[in-house]
Amino acid sequence: MQKAREYSEEEIYGMLEPYIAEWFRRKYGHFTPPQRYAIVEIAKKRNILICAPTGSGKTFACFLGILNYLCRLNASGKLEDRVYCLYISPLKALGNDIRRNLEEPLREISEVLRERQGVELGIRIAVRTGDTTQAERQKMLKKPPHILITTPETAAIVLNAPKFREHLRKLEFVVVDEIHELADSKRGAHLSITLERLQHFCENELVRIGMSATISPLEEVAAFLVGCENDERGELKPRPCLIADVSFAKKLDVRVVSPGSFSFSPQESAEAEDAWDLTSALYERVREFVEKHRSTLVFTNTRSGAERVSYKLKRLLDCGEDVGTHHSSLSREVRLAVEEGLKAGRMKAVVCSSSLELGIDIGALDFCVLIGSPKSSTRLIQRVGRSGHSLKRTAKGCLVVTDLDDLVECAVLAKRASERKLDRVQIVGCALDVLAQHLVGFALERKWSVEEVFNIVRKACPYRYLRKEQLISVLRYLSGKYSELESVKVYPKIWFDEKEGVFGRKKNVRGIYMAHIGTIPSESSVQVYQKSPRKWIGEIDEPFLERLERGDIFVLGGKTYKFLHADGLRAFVEPCEGLPPTIPSWVGEMLPLEYDSALDVGRFRAEMERRMEDAANKHGKNWRNAVKSWLKREYRLEDEAAEDIIAYFERQKMFLGVIPTHKRIVVEHFTDDLHRKNIIFHALFGRRTLDALSRAFAFALSRKFNMNVSVTLNDNGFILRVPREISVRDAVEMLKKEVRSENVEELLRKSVQNTELFKRRFRHCAVRGLMVLRQYKGFDIGVGKQQRSSSSILEIVRKIEGFPIVEETFREILEEVFDIEHVKEVLQGIERGEIEIKVVETPFPSPFAHNLVALQASDVILMESRRELLLQLHRKVLEYIKGGAESSPKI
Repeated sequence: MQKAREYSEEEIYGMLEPYIAEWFRRKYGHFTPPQRYAIVEIAKKRNILICAPTGSGKTFACFLGILNYLCRLNASGKLEDRVYCLYISPLKALGNDIRRNLEEPLREISEVLRERQGVELGIRIAVRTGDTTQAERQKMLKKPPHILITTPETAAIVLNAPKFREHLRKLEFVVVDEIHELADSKRGAHLSITLERLQHFCENELVRIGMSATISPLEEVAAFLVGCENDERGELKPRPCLIADVSFAKKLDVRVVSPGSFSFSPQESAEAEDAWDLTSALYERVREFVEKHRSTLVFTNTRSGAERVSYKLKRLLDCGEDVGTHHSSLSREVRLAVEEGLKAGRMKAVVCSSSLELGIDIGALDFCVLIGSPKSSTRLIQRVGRSGHSLKRTAKGCLVVTDLDDLVECAVLAKRASERKLDRVQIVGCALDVLAQHLVGFALERKWSVEEVFNIVRKACPYRYLRKEQLISVLRYLSGKYSELESVKVYPKIWFDEKEGVFGRKKNVRGIYMAHIGTIPSESSVQVYQKSPRKWIGEIDEPFLERLERGDIFVLGGKTYKFLHADGLRAFVEPCEGLPPTIPSWVGEMLPLEYDSALDVGRFRAEMERRMEDAANKHGKNWRNAVKSWLKREYRLEDEAAEDIIAYFERQKMFLGVIPTHKRIVVEHFTDDLHRKNIIFHALFGRRTLDALSRAFAFALSRKFNMNVSVTLNDNGFILRVPREISVRDAVEMLKKEVRSENVEELLRKSVQNTELFKRRFRHCAVRGLMVLRQYKGFDIGVGKQQRSSSSILEIVRKIEGFPIVEETFREILEEVFDIEHVKEVLQGIERGEIEIKVVETPFPSPFAHNLVALQASDVILMESRRELLLQLHRKVLEYIKGGAESSPKI
C-alpha cells in the first residue's frame, strides 16, 4: 500500500477534457484536497482508498476522472452501450443522492459541450436496488446505464442475472462508498466475494475505489477493498492500492457539556435529589443549542431516546412541525419527509438515532448535539461531521452528558476526536454461511472445479485464510451429503462430485437463491397502522406489544397514539395528542464502548490518579486547582464539569485507595439483601471484550463450584453474583488459573452453545446459508416459523461434527458479538504480569461501581427508585469518607 501524492491544479486541469475543465473552473474554481489526491490517479486507473470528511468533495474526487474518461469515449464515438462503472452504496437513499449529484454536473457539462462543439453528451446514470420496478429493469436491459448505482445485495443479484450480467463483462470501475459500514460486517464479506466473482467474469482488471469519512486502519481497509492476487511465488498478497488520507482537511470543534453538577457534599445532601435529577436541565441545554442555531441535528443512542427527546423538544420549543424525528423503525415516507425538510432548510431540529450518521446529503447543518457518549471516537467524528457541510466551515458539536461515567467517557472521546484518533475496524472473518450462499450462485452460472472456486474465493480479503476442507464441508452440506437433514426439509441446492472435484446446479434453485441474496437477518417486529384513515405509521418490537393494553398511549415518529388492538403482527392505533405517553422500550439497542476508546478511558484514569498524587505532594490542600486547570486546558471542560470529575476520582481514591485503569483490574465485592455475594470487576477493555470475559469467568466459576452465576455488564466492568460462602480472593486466583488465553475460546463455545443467543444467531446463519428459507414459491415465511424450523435443524446438526453452519454460528458469536482477539490479548497481559488484578475489600460498593449496581437492580425498580438507590450509595460513601478520611486523596 502506498500513499497517494497530491497533484497541482495545473496537472489536474491538464488531464481533463477542455470543456470539462472550463465547466469546473466556472462552477468551483479550485479542487479540494481529496480531489487533488484522487482524480488523476483514478484517471490513470489505479486502485485508491479515499478517506476525507463529509462535504469535502469526495464524490467528485471519485467520479470526475471516470466522467472525463466516458466523455472522451463519447467524443470519439467509442462509448458503448454497457456498464463502465458500478457504484456500490450500503444505503439505497445514498444511491439516489449520488445520482442527483451526478446528473446536475452532467447536464451542465453537456451545455458547455453543446456551446463549444454542438455535440450532445450521452452518458447515462441509473439506480438499481430492491425498489427498482420491473419496467425500469427492462429499460436498463435494453439500454444499460454507463454508471450503475446499486447496493451490495443487488450487485450480487445482477451478477447472476443471465442477460444483464453481459452488460458487466467489460466493467472497468467499481466504487464502494461508506466502506467503513461494510468492512466489519457480513455484508462486507458478501460484497468481497461478489467483487472477486466480478473480477473473474470481467475482461478488464477492475479499478477499485473506496470512500469513507472515518476509517482506521487504512492499510487493512485498503486490503479489504482490493482483495488479493498471487505473487510470483504463488502466494496471496493484497493488490496494489493507493491511500489518500485527507481526513485532516476539515476542522472539528467538539465540546463536552454538563447539564448541571452530578456531585454534592455531605452538607448539601438535603438538596441532593434535586441536584441529581438533571433530566429537565438536560432538555433545557438541548433547547438552548437548538434556539441558538439555524438547523441542529440531535443524536441519541437509541430509537426510544430519539422519540423521547423529540417529544420533549417539540413542547419546549412550541414549534412541533419544525422538529422532526428520524430512525430506522419509521416508515420510509416519514424519513424522506424529514430528510427533504432538512435539505430545504425548513427543520429547526431533527432528533435521530444512528440513521443519519451516513453520508446522505442533508444540506448545511449548523450544529450537532450528541446526548450521551457515542461509545466511539469514530462515531463521534462521523456524527459531528454532519455539520458545516463544506471544507471551509468547521464541523461543530457538543456532547451533553448524562452521568459521571458518561462525563469521563465523553471527555476522553472528545479529545480522541480532536486528535483524529479513530477506533480500529476489525475486518470481518471467514463467514461460511455467506460462502454457502455464493457457492449456490457459482453453481447457477456453470459447472465449476473446486480448485478454481477455491482460488477465486481466497482472493476476497475476509477469505484469504479459508482452508480447502472448510470449502468442501460447505459443498457437502449444500449437496445433501447429510441425508438426515431431509427429515427437516433441508434439501440439496447443488450437486457435488467429490471424487472429481467438481460441482454444479440443481434444478429449481435459482428462485430460492435470488430471494435469499444478502446477509441482513429477519427480525420480528410489529407493523403499526392508524385505523382510520388506514395508513402505516411505523413499527415496534414484539416484546413491547406484549406489554400494551387497550387504551395505552405511546410515542412513534414524535406523535402520540392510543393502542386499540392487535391482529397477529399488526397493531392498530388512533392519534391521541395531549395525553402523557408511554415511551417505547426498544430492545438491544445500546451501543458498546469500543476497545480502543475504552483503553484511552483507562489511560485517562491512570493519568488522573498520577496528577492527583503529584498535585497533593506539591500543593497540599490546594491540589485541586492544578488538576482542574489541566482538565480545562487539555479536555476543554467547563468549570463545573472539571470539578465533578475531580470529586468523583477523589471519592473513589479515598474510599477504595486505588483507581482502576487499563493496566489494573480492580475487584471489589459486597453482600446484598438476599445474602448473595456480588463480585465487581472494574475493567476497561470495551463492552464486547467484557461481555466475553464475564461469560468465561461465570462459566468457569459455575463449573468449579457447581452453582449458578449471574452476570451484570456495562462499559466499565461487570458483576458476578455468587453464593455468600465463596471466597473472593480464592475465586479470583482460580479464575487466573482456569481462564487463560489458550482455552478461553473453548470455554466460551461451551458457555453459549445452549443459550438463546446461540439459537437466534444459528437461525440467522441458517437463513444466510439457505438452510432455512424466508420465502418459498412467492410466499413469505414468518420469523416465528423460521425460528421453529431452525430449532428442529439445530437438534440434528449439533450431532454432526464440524457442521459448517454450526461452526459459523460459533465464529460469529466469538468474533462479531464478542471480541475474542482482544479477550485473548487481555488474558495474555494478565499472564505476563502487564495487567494487574487487585482485590480490595469494601463495606459497600465504591463510587465507580454505583452505575453497575444500579443497572443490576434496574429490572426490578423504577427510574425514580434507581435514582434513589444511587443517592443512597453516594451518601454511604460520603459518610464513610467523612467518618475516617482526610480531605485530600489517600496516597
